[in-house]
Amino acid sequence: MIPRLLLIVAGLITFHAAYSTYEYVSHLKALGKTDSALPTDIIVETIVGMLLGIVAASLNAPPLKEITWASEMRKRTIDEMDSRMSLGNFVPRGRNFLPQPKDVSGQVSR
Repeated sequence: MIPRLLLIVAGLITFHAAYSTYEYVSHLKALGKTDSALPTDIIVETIVGMLLGIVAASLNAPPLKEITWASEMRKRTIDEMDSRMSLGNFVPRGRNFLPQPKDVSGQVSR
């Protein structure tokens, strides 16, 4: 409950900083001063809102799951696993792709 409340507060702070920036820039345009920097309080408000949002999102995240082979095998039995070799392929296919060498008499040697 608290992380969600912090996330909402962080969002409100960030939106307020964005609105304050909009109002400040529109005020500068009305005065004809477009090359002025943002006030420090708006910058600090933006940084605080973003940091609070990062912390709240981290606290609101679900717990991490183990991704190791041992943790996967705790949920399964050995009978559920496929015990065949998956990478071993012992059927030679080279004779289909490579040209057959010919001996001196012109016949294909096998």
